[in-house]
Amino acid sequence: MYAEDQLQPLSGLQHLTFCERQCALIHIEQVWHDNVLTIEGTRLHERVDETGRRFETRGDVRITRGLPLRSFRLGLAGRADVVEFHRLPESLKDAEPEDGLAPGVRLPGAAGLWRPFPVEYKRGTVCDPLPNKVQLCAQALCLEEMLGVVVPAGALFHGAPQRTEAAANRLHQLLASGETPPAVKTSACRNCSLVACCQPDVGSRRRSARTYLREAVAATLGLNQEGASP
Repeated sequence: MYAEDQLQPLSGLQHLTFCERQCALIHIEQVWHDNVLTIEGTRLHERVDETGRRFETRGDVRITRGLPLRSFRLGLAGRADVVEFHRLPESLKDAEPEDGLAPGVRLPGAAGLWRPFPVEYKRGTVCDPLPNKVQLCAQALCLEEMLGVVVPAGALFHGAPQRTEAAANRLHQLLASGETPPAVKTSACRNCSLVACCQPDVGSRRRSARTYLREAVAATLGLNQEGASP
């Protein structure tokens, strides 16, 4: 179990699973730059919040936005874009707890039991869905711990709980080390807003700093590798 002052941002799981260097640049070195993808993502989250209502009822579904989340077991804290609470059938109101968790939770002013269903909003098509799955799974695990109720599903919940726990442990290890991993260029780099700061093209090349500086100076002055003008 982690203490309150040891909780790390839940969003760090997505950064960590996407790229450990990006995670360290953001959460250790406090570096951030927007690109088209991050700006669109921010606008999408803002539109989710623009309804002006934190609670909404649609039949047997109650919707809350911006719900604070935390897990002392995983050492994470953050907030969910949207959590839907689905009313359970009457036949489940006396169901036995599953792994010590109740089948549903009672809501103020509402009859019956309701089961949380986290919904994480992301833009467009994602090449690698794992970072989003891990983050959503973490939200579900936070809800289970906070409410003592089983959360078997969400928009991307299934299939990632073990990866989520491993990612949470790795997040704490990385941030506690205070060290930013070396750059490793992958296909994900082209969608990273920190690519200019990270410089994966430079970090991925096996050469000395002296060689890199000599080549950089030569390129700036318009010289060839022999030091003469072409």
